[in-house]
Amino acid sequence: MEFPDSAGVMILNNCDLFPLSRLPLFIFEPRYRTMLADALESHRMFCLALRRPDSAREQPCEVAGLGLVRVSVQNTNGTSNLVLQGLTRVRLGKAVQTRPYRVHLIEPLIPEPTDSLVADALVARTLELVEARLKFGNPLPLAVVTQLSSDDTVGPPQIENLIRALDRIGDPGTLADLVARLFLPDPMMRQLILQTVNIEERLRHLVHFLVEEVARTSNDND
Repeated sequence: MEFPDSAGVMILNNCDLFPLSRLPLFIFEPRYRTMLADALESHRMFCLALRRPDSAREQPCEVAGLGLVRVSVQNTNGTSNLVLQGLTRVRLGKAVQTRPYRVHLIEPLIPEPTDSLVADALVARTLELVEARLKFGNPLPLAVVTQLSSDDTVGPPQIENLIRALDRIGDPGTLADLVARLFLPDPMMRQLILQTVNIEERLRHLVHFLVEEVARTSNDND
């Protein structure tokens, strides 16, 4: 798929868009209604970026997710409901437009494939930590668990099926993105995973955050 040289940017406080994910959005602000209309008339793509927490003004983080509008339904009051599918990480370059909505030059960030023993070990550690996290209480919606594990039973068999489903993903980068999206509650943790292009480094960050999550949930259950 060809990506545009520039794209509109939606900035949100606690939301991110990873490659291959699907995100439902409700578009109600006038500026983003205009952005959506422009996207639907062209390449159907726009970026979703986390708002920088260290800026008083509304500024996007440097790395965002580029998404494709799969479905969009306009309501009678001018708002829209849509599903945005994540395509790739992008680095936001110069803003070429700021009103009525931001448009930035974009640079797709495509990771180099990895097939190393280090990545394999990090994936194994990730799955161990996910299993430990699940045993302290399943934080996932039942629909997500059922989709991944094909098992709607409750208890250890469900956890085992979920871990096997994650292990079957095969691609370490895709696994890291999915686990981060499902298990990391802090948007800045997820942002660090999103902006880390190198897969081994991404997995190291993920393992570090999962260790913290397991410790936190363990303390909550004491």
